[in-house]
Amino acid sequence: MQNTRDALTPENLAMLQSIAETGSFAAAARQLGVVPSALTYRVRQIEDALDVLLFDRSARHARPTDAGMELLREGKRLLEDVDAIANRVRRVATGWEPQLTLSVDGVISPTTMLELVEAFYALGPPTRVKWRDGILGGTAEALTSGQADLAIGVAVGASNVAGLQSAPLGEVRFIFVVAPHHPLAKVPEPISDTTLREHRAIAVADSARRSNVTMGILAGQDVLTVDNMRAKIHAQLRGLGGGFLPEPMVRPYLEAGHLVERQVARPARNVRLSYQWGGPGHAAPGRALQWWLSQLQSDATRRALLENHHQF
Repeated sequence: MQNTRDALTPENLAMLQSIAETGSFAAAARQLGVVPSALTYRVRQIEDALDVLLFDRSARHARPTDAGMELLREGKRLLEDVDAIANRVRRVATGWEPQLTLSVDGVISPTTMLELVEAFYALGPPTRVKWRDGILGGTAEALTSGQADLAIGVAVGASNVAGLQSAPLGEVRFIFVVAPHHPLAKVPEPISDTTLREHRAIAVADSARRSNVTMGILAGQDVLTVDNMRAKIHAQLRGLGGGFLPEPMVRPYLEAGHLVERQVARPARNVRLSYQWGGPGHAAPGRALQWWLSQLQSDATRRALLENHHQF
């Protein structure tokens, strides 16, 4: 290989990803259908062209060096960019996107989302649908970073991303709830921050990579962090802690007596949500995205996305 452009081809980047994922040159060679010696030779060519060592060969497994980890991270991004270019080219030719990726926040009803997916598939489109779970800032970040085409359930806030379009989805009231056997279920209301700080909070991790948004956590408070809203609900049902949850999501548990709402000495939390599309590098919506946007114009659909949690 004469230069770095010859080294950093999509094929070579995919090969390096395979080595890192399988943990050995031999396993990667089997996966790629080549002999181990040929794969080792190609890796050494890449290392020579970049003048770096990409894998530590002293251990039993092929472990990426720091330089190798950086190349793997950037290489993954480059491969995603190549796929995105190919997708955009095909979309221009057919009008239908080959894939439509939806970034869906944890407050959105999965039942209603699946009903929409079912209705979309009934059209017989050539478009594959990918559903990404999002929490807090991560729901919008998937869109603005080019990893999604439509974000549903974005907390309304200022955004200066060029080309980003947004429309209101609705408002969700968050309430503080605990299990009936939790100590906070019996203390006088409104519960002060001082009292709350003495008890563990259950929080959902922000899925964004570039931010770390938290909601309702007090300084110095013990926190159990989970990955999604369903896990948060179950943790609170077990009495592992307390926290704010969307009222429509916990309504069945409140009605059954499995959770109790408690008044706290802080303002009510009503979160306005939107759905967003577009952004940097996005062309006019393809036929698949147009269909989803048309569904979201319905008041009944938007209301169901926020309220219809009892059936799932």
